[in-house]
Amino acid sequence: MSLEHIHLSQKAKDQLIKLKRITGIQNWNVLCRWAFCVSLAEPSPPPDTKIPADSNVEMTWKVFGGQYSDIFFALIKERCKQDGLSLDEHTLASQFKLHLHRGISYLTANATIKNIAALSNLSS
Repeated sequence: MSLEHIHLSQKAKDQLIKLKRITGIQNWNVLCRWAFCVSLAEPSPPPDTKIPADSNVEMTWKVFGGQYSDIFFALIKERCKQDGLSLDEHTLASQFKLHLHRGISYLTANATIKNIAALSNLSS
């Protein structure tokens, strides 16, 4: 597993489609950035579950992070340190995938998100 290519589950794809519809944000990577940050804000580590890469949605790390890819990488490294995890490539990629999918689920389950303004108010 590597951070170079990010593959989403079918469930995450379906959830992102819903989020795209209600927020008006059309880019997967923008929604995924929000989701990743929402999960990082949760103090508990995400449950260690097997997440299938069974959808046709994939992106490179550079597409996910854009000009902030180094910052997102530093964030997952710091979170792994805080959680007492190894900083090897496999652990970083696995934890990133767990945080990303948990964040997508959190955003989808949040009934207050009915538009882009509600999404942006999450950080307030």
